[in-house]
Amino acid sequence: MPRFLNKNNEKFARFSKTKYFVDKTVFLNKLLEKDDNEKFICNSRPRRFGKSVTADMLVAYFSKGAESKELFAPLKCIKDHAFLQNMNQYNTIFVDMQAQFTTAQKKKIPPNQYLEKNIVKELHIEYPSFISSEETLEESLSTIYYETGSQFVIIFDEWDYPIRELEEDSPDRAIYIDFLRGLFKNSDAKDYIRLAYLTGILPIIRAKGQSAVNNFHEYTMVKAKDFAPYIGFTEGETRSLCEKYQVDFQKVKEWYNGYSLNGTAIYNPLSVVEAVANNDFDQHWTETGTYSDIRELINMNMDGVLDSILLMLSGEKIPLNTHGCKNDMHTFANKDQVITTLVHLGYIAYDSQTQEAYIPNKEVQKVFEDYAAYGYPDRFTKFAGYAQEVLISIEHEDAERVAEILQIMHNEFVSSIRYHDENSLCCVIMIAMLASLKTYHKAVREFPCGKGFADLVYLPLRKDTNKPAILMELKWNKSAKTAITQIKERQYPKSLEDYAGEILLVGIDYQKETKEHTCIIERYQKE
Repeated sequence: MPRFLNKNNEKFARFSKTKYFVDKTVFLNKLLEKDDNEKFICNSRPRRFGKSVTADMLVAYFSKGAESKELFAPLKCIKDHAFLQNMNQYNTIFVDMQAQFTTAQKKKIPPNQYLEKNIVKELHIEYPSFISSEETLEESLSTIYYETGSQFVIIFDEWDYPIRELEEDSPDRAIYIDFLRGLFKNSDAKDYIRLAYLTGILPIIRAKGQSAVNNFHEYTMVKAKDFAPYIGFTEGETRSLCEKYQVDFQKVKEWYNGYSLNGTAIYNPLSVVEAVANNDFDQHWTETGTYSDIRELINMNMDGVLDSILLMLSGEKIPLNTHGCKNDMHTFANKDQVITTLVHLGYIAYDSQTQEAYIPNKEVQKVFEDYAAYGYPDRFTKFAGYAQEVLISIEHEDAERVAEILQIMHNEFVSSIRYHDENSLCCVIMIAMLASLKTYHKAVREFPCGKGFADLVYLPLRKDTNKPAILMELKWNKSAKTAITQIKERQYPKSLEDYAGEILLVGIDYQKETKEHTCIIERYQKE
């Protein structure tokens, strides 16, 4: 059985019969709609978002080595004339780039040489009259096409593995980029290629301000375009799985929703399947990686990266300029490029309509919590310790300590947020209250209550009803006492009296001249 050329449909056939299979075969129809100028495609998405399954589906459909009519017959793909005419009609080359590079490195063979030699060897076996085993891959494909008229579908899974894993000055990395250029950018490529489909975590690497292979159309976590419904599970697909296996959809939504691609809500497939299969709501896809994915990016704190992440963890969205990222995990010019990379990795979500970044869901939120709890001796872990102390100090009504820690946290961790008004103070307080997310709902800003709107209200989760509700009023260049007085005069706590537990009133003020925080905490006595 060939490893690269014209594989059969066995992998996708097995997957299509699994218990929690979600039929995404209409994606094939979407690909067939693309015209000759759109046949070079890079479709990037985070780990465990179904990249390999999609690649296997493409092999099953295009490969001359497969007979897939019966396989696709019961599936959702539209069996129109174009679909049937193109099925299993093309020489198809499939490469799992990570597997091949890893194997070559173990054998101590230059990876690019190893890869090209093995693919050309299989082409020579199939077309011994036209090519030798010593030609380059692009020479072989060009010769075969001009001799036989047969076009190629080329599918690279984990195409970006060498870009992610090899240092910027690595010779193998440079040779790999040249390999891509030679294969896809030479003058004959548009003739011998029917479809080039690269899938991986990162979009095409940028060099000198443009894509290394700039003839590719890119579909990413930043700009998914019309591929959005096929990158992960849609809300409808997720709801159907929950209904079929009697799993609480709202809980699945709380844990795994949050990615917005071109206006489409997208869920991570692995996480949804694990939750549905075991009724287990926890980290799933994030457990398949390591904290090293994010540790270096956080700790460099370029232009206040940590501040922005903390602000997003507190529930806020931040503006994000996604342009200019080199997509190589090594080279960053500013904070936006770091955060854009975290978007591609799946740890941060991006709304292309509002051009804002945010933490997508509870699963990802827990990644950062666990990262801090794991005990890395870095700024994020140190910050998490202070955040936990803020919450404890509020619950123990230690107002003086709350003010002290706010001062430390603003000076040491979020100094990039300069106080200009109560809103900027509110952002810092929300960051300082980050530890509350383990036992409280996300803070509600401008909560309507009594005769006005409270600045911040924290309500305990259902499982933590023994915790007090926290009602905060913030002042800038006034006094903490003024804040408490406003809470009482406008009867803010009245709207929370139905809450069974206690209510804490917290007034916080920041003085611009002295650069000091003050705090007053009172326990509200219900009538």
